[in-house]
Amino acid sequence: MTVRSFIGESVSNRKIISRPYFELIVIGASLGGLNALTIVLGNLPKNFPVPIAVAQHRQPYTDDNLSAFLQKHSNLIVKDAEDKEEIIPGTVYLAPADYHLLVECGVSCESRHFALSTEAAVTYTRPSIDVLFESAADAYAQKVIGVVLTGANHDGTSGLTRIKALGGKAIIQDPKTAECPIMPQSAIASVIVDKILPLTDIASFLTQICCPMLL
Repeated sequence: MTVRSFIGESVSNRKIISRPYFELIVIGASLGGLNALTIVLGNLPKNFPVPIAVAQHRQPYTDDNLSAFLQKHSNLIVKDAEDKEEIIPGTVYLAPADYHLLVECGVSCESRHFALSTEAAVTYTRPSIDVLFESAADAYAQKVIGVVLTGANHDGTSGLTRIKALGGKAIIQDPKTAECPIMPQSAIASVIVDKILPLTDIASFLTQICCPMLL
């Protein structure tokens, strides 16, 4: 059976299952993000094959309760990312409190891993959504999907612009469904987006474009 992928090419179901076209999803969230993440992560199937990296704005000295909280709502493994950790499919990685989370290439960029940074805050925040998105774009080019959720500033807009410039895809939460619409509105105003979706439709859309046979 042949289906048409998100990038417009005709591919067999077997090909999609064995190796999804997209190799990383990056998600940025701020005010209202906890509830939004429980809905997005909670609606992804347990065998969702694409790794996910999340930059959720959080206080500098919070403990690891965020990963434990989100784990209760997801069938995927949820954990704080570690420095030099290899990126494994089917895992949700969180930017630790007070660290920027970046994606780096290994030798010849055949493998990628995370890096943690204590460089200065960007857009008043560390972790920064822009830092994660821009590094993911540089490492994965057209094989990364950026998702901007609810939030109270414009973090994520610059990073999503970089993702689009290198051929990746941009998905934004419909501001009408966001607890705080400022962040998605900023991205919509500055980026040529691929999809603007209600919060409850984002997980099913990601599943559709990454692994349609799981629907």
